[in-house]
Amino acid sequence: MKGFFNGALLVGTVLVSSLSLAADLTLDGSRHAVQRGLSRLIEGGKLFRVARGIYVAAVETRFGVRPPAPEKVVHSLANALGEVLVDHGARAANKLGLSTQVPVGYVFLTDGRSRELQVGKTTVSIRYAPRWLMALGATGAGDAIRALDWVGEASVGDAVSKLHKLLPESEWGALVSSHRSLPIWMASAICAQSSCTHPFKLG
Repeated sequence: MKGFFNGALLVGTVLVSSLSLAADLTLDGSRHAVQRGLSRLIEGGKLFRVARGIYVAAVETRFGVRPPAPEKVVHSLANALGEVLVDHGARAANKLGLSTQVPVGYVFLTDGRSRELQVGKTTVSIRYAPRWLMALGATGAGDAIRALDWVGEASVGDAVSKLHKLLPESEWGALVSSHRSLPIWMASAICAQSSCTHPFKLG
Protein backbone atom coordinates (compact mmCIF):
# COMPACT_ATOMS: atom_id res chain seq x y z
CA MET A 1 0.00 0.00 0.00
CA LYS A 2 1.52 3.31 -1.08
CA GLY A 3 0.84 6.87 -0.10
CA PHE A 4 1.38 6.72 3.65
CA PHE A 5 3.39 9.49 5.26
CA ASN A 6 4.28 10.61 8.75
CA GLY A 7 1.26 11.83 10.69
CA ALA A 8 -1.25 10.36 8.25
CA LEU A 9 -4.53 8.89 9.40
CA LEU A 10 -6.47 6.09 7.71
CA VAL A 11 -10.20 6.10 8.44
CA GLY A 12 -11.74 3.21 6.54
CA THR A 13 -10.23 3.89 3.12
CA VAL A 14 -9.49 7.58 3.56
CA LEU A 15 -5.95 8.75 4.18
CA VAL A 16 -5.81 12.03 6.04
CA SER A 17 -2.88 14.20 7.05
CA SER A 18 -2.83 16.04 10.35
CA LEU A 19 -4.15 19.07 8.50
CA SER A 20 -6.29 18.09 5.56
CA LEU A 21 -7.57 15.33 3.29
CA ALA A 22 -4.62 13.89 1.42
CA ALA A 23 -5.90 11.05 -0.78
CA ASP A 24 -8.45 8.29 -1.19
CA LEU A 25 -6.98 4.85 -1.13
CA THR A 26 -8.65 2.12 -3.14
CA LEU A 27 -8.07 -1.20 -1.42
CA ASP A 28 -8.76 -3.94 -3.97
CA GLY A 29 -9.82 -7.39 -2.89
CA SER A 30 -12.06 -8.90 -0.25
CA ARG A 31 -12.54 -7.59 3.25
CA HIS A 32 -10.39 -10.46 4.49
CA ALA A 33 -7.60 -9.50 2.09
CA VAL A 34 -7.79 -5.88 3.20
CA GLN A 35 -7.58 -6.90 6.85
CA ARG A 36 -4.59 -9.10 6.11
CA GLY A 37 -2.87 -6.21 4.36
CA LEU A 38 -3.53 -3.90 7.28
CA SER A 39 -2.26 -6.53 9.70
CA ARG A 40 0.98 -6.83 7.74
CA LEU A 41 1.46 -3.05 7.86
CA ILE A 42 0.87 -3.06 11.63
CA GLU A 43 3.27 -5.95 12.16
CA GLY A 44 5.82 -4.21 9.96
CA GLY A 45 5.66 -1.06 12.06
CA LYS A 46 4.06 1.03 9.30
CA LEU A 47 0.65 1.48 10.93
CA PHE A 48 -0.85 1.74 14.40
CA ARG A 49 -4.47 0.78 15.06
CA VAL A 50 -6.03 3.38 17.36
CA ALA A 51 -9.65 2.19 17.22
CA ARG A 52 -11.81 -0.17 15.21
CA GLY A 53 -11.40 0.79 11.56
CA ILE A 54 -9.07 3.68 12.35
CA TYR A 55 -5.33 3.50 11.73
CA VAL A 56 -2.49 5.99 11.86
CA ALA A 57 0.74 5.88 9.90
CA ALA A 58 3.87 5.47 11.98
CA VAL A 59 6.17 8.43 12.51
CA GLU A 60 9.83 7.58 12.02
CA THR A 61 12.33 9.09 14.46
CA ARG A 62 15.97 8.41 15.22
CA PHE A 63 14.74 6.40 18.20
CA GLY A 64 12.44 4.24 16.10
CA VAL A 65 8.81 4.45 15.03
CA ARG A 66 5.94 5.84 17.07
CA PRO A 67 2.35 6.95 16.47
CA PRO A 68 1.65 10.64 15.76
CA ALA A 69 0.93 12.99 18.66
CA PRO A 70 -2.55 12.37 20.14
CA GLU A 71 -3.71 15.91 19.28
CA LYS A 72 -2.84 15.40 15.61
CA VAL A 73 -4.67 12.08 15.50
CA VAL A 74 -7.78 13.52 17.13
CA HIS A 75 -7.99 16.63 14.94
CA SER A 76 -7.33 14.60 11.79
CA LEU A 77 -10.17 12.28 12.75
CA ALA A 78 -12.49 15.24 13.31
CA ASN A 79 -11.60 16.67 9.89
CA ALA A 80 -12.08 13.30 8.21
CA LEU A 81 -15.51 12.79 9.76
CA GLY A 82 -16.62 16.42 9.52
CA GLU A 83 -17.08 16.74 13.27
CA VAL A 84 -16.40 19.68 15.58
CA LEU A 85 -13.84 18.79 18.23
CA VAL A 86 -12.71 21.05 21.07
CA ASP A 87 -10.84 21.02 24.37
CA HIS A 88 -12.61 19.76 27.48
CA GLY A 89 -13.67 22.44 29.97
CA ALA A 90 -10.83 21.63 32.38
CA ARG A 91 -8.21 22.28 29.72
CA ALA A 92 -10.04 25.39 28.51
CA ALA A 93 -10.13 26.76 32.07
CA ASN A 94 -6.41 26.16 32.49
CA LYS A 95 -5.63 27.73 29.12
CA LEU A 96 -7.66 30.84 29.98
CA GLY A 97 -6.10 31.21 33.41
CA LEU A 98 -9.26 30.37 35.36
CA SER A 99 -7.62 27.33 36.92
CA THR A 100 -4.07 26.34 37.84
CA GLN A 101 -5.05 22.69 37.69
CA VAL A 102 -3.21 21.03 34.81
CA PRO A 103 -5.45 18.37 33.23
CA VAL A 104 -4.03 14.87 33.23
CA GLY A 105 -4.78 12.81 30.15
CA TYR A 106 -6.46 13.68 26.88
CA VAL A 107 -10.19 14.46 26.91
CA PHE A 108 -11.96 16.23 24.05
CA LEU A 109 -15.58 17.17 23.35
CA THR A 110 -17.35 16.57 20.06
CA ASP A 111 -20.69 17.06 18.36
CA GLY A 112 -20.30 13.54 16.96
CA ARG A 113 -20.41 10.25 18.82
CA SER A 114 -18.32 9.41 21.85
CA ARG A 115 -15.33 7.13 21.32
CA GLU A 116 -11.98 6.19 22.77
CA LEU A 117 -8.69 6.02 20.89
CA GLN A 118 -5.59 4.17 21.97
CA VAL A 119 -2.66 6.11 20.55
CA GLY A 120 0.36 4.08 21.57
CA LYS A 121 0.24 3.98 25.36
CA THR A 122 -2.02 7.04 25.54
CA THR A 123 -5.78 6.71 25.91
CA VAL A 124 -7.73 9.55 24.32
CA SER A 125 -11.35 10.09 25.34
CA ILE A 126 -13.72 11.88 22.97
CA ARG A 127 -17.07 12.70 24.56
CA TYR A 128 -20.31 13.90 23.04
CA ALA A 129 -21.34 17.36 24.29
CA PRO A 130 -24.65 19.25 23.95
CA ARG A 131 -25.03 21.84 21.20
CA TRP A 132 -24.73 24.91 23.47
CA LEU A 133 -21.27 23.80 24.60
CA MET A 134 -20.13 23.35 21.00
CA ALA A 135 -21.87 26.23 19.22
CA LEU A 136 -18.90 28.62 19.14
CA GLY A 137 -16.41 25.88 18.25
CA ALA A 138 -12.69 26.16 18.90
CA THR A 139 -12.69 29.92 19.55
CA GLY A 140 -11.79 31.96 22.60
CA ALA A 141 -15.49 32.51 23.31
CA GLY A 142 -16.19 28.82 22.86
CA ASP A 143 -13.39 27.93 25.26
CA ALA A 144 -14.85 30.45 27.72
CA ILE A 145 -18.25 28.73 27.67
CA ARG A 146 -16.72 25.32 28.29
CA ALA A 147 -14.46 26.71 31.01
CA LEU A 148 -17.43 28.32 32.77
CA ASP A 149 -19.36 25.06 32.58
CA TRP A 150 -16.41 23.29 34.21
CA VAL A 151 -15.95 25.99 36.88
CA GLY A 152 -19.62 25.66 37.83
CA GLU A 153 -22.38 27.91 39.11
CA ALA A 154 -20.80 28.56 42.53
CA SER A 155 -17.72 30.24 41.02
CA VAL A 156 -19.13 31.59 37.78
CA GLY A 157 -19.30 35.25 38.89
CA ASP A 158 -15.58 35.56 39.60
CA ALA A 159 -14.74 33.55 36.48
CA VAL A 160 -16.82 35.77 34.19
CA SER A 161 -15.25 38.88 35.73
CA LYS A 162 -11.79 37.52 34.89
CA LEU A 163 -12.87 36.59 31.36
CA HIS A 164 -14.20 40.10 30.77
CA LYS A 165 -10.69 41.42 31.41
CA LEU A 166 -8.82 38.62 29.63
CA LEU A 167 -10.78 38.04 26.43
CA PRO A 168 -10.22 40.21 23.35
CA GLU A 169 -13.18 42.50 22.67
CA SER A 170 -14.31 40.41 19.70
CA GLU A 171 -14.34 37.19 21.73
CA TRP A 172 -16.13 38.82 24.65
CA GLY A 173 -18.71 40.16 22.20
CA ALA A 174 -19.23 36.67 20.77
CA LEU A 175 -19.67 35.29 24.27
CA VAL A 176 -22.26 37.95 25.16
CA SER A 177 -24.11 37.42 21.87
CA SER A 178 -24.51 33.72 22.65
CA HIS A 179 -26.04 34.25 26.10
CA ARG A 180 -29.59 33.28 25.09
CA SER A 181 -28.48 29.72 24.32
CA LEU A 182 -26.69 29.25 27.65
CA PRO A 183 -27.93 27.95 31.02
CA ILE A 184 -29.63 30.64 33.13
CA TRP A 185 -26.90 30.75 35.77
CA MET A 186 -24.18 31.25 33.17
CA ALA A 187 -26.11 33.76 31.05
CA SER A 188 -27.03 35.81 34.12
CA ALA A 189 -23.38 36.05 35.18
CA ILE A 190 -22.35 37.15 31.67
CA CYS A 191 -25.15 39.73 31.47
CA ALA A 192 -24.12 41.11 34.85
CA GLN A 193 -20.81 42.10 33.21
CA SER A 194 -22.42 43.58 30.08
CA SER A 195 -25.52 45.34 28.82
CA CYS A 196 -27.41 42.22 27.75
CA THR A 197 -30.59 41.09 29.48
CA HIS A 198 -31.29 37.40 29.75
CA PRO A 199 -34.96 36.62 28.99
CA PHE A 200 -35.14 34.38 32.06
CA LYS A 201 -33.35 36.74 34.41
CA LEU A 202 -33.71 35.62 38.01
CA GLY A 203 -35.34 37.77 40.68
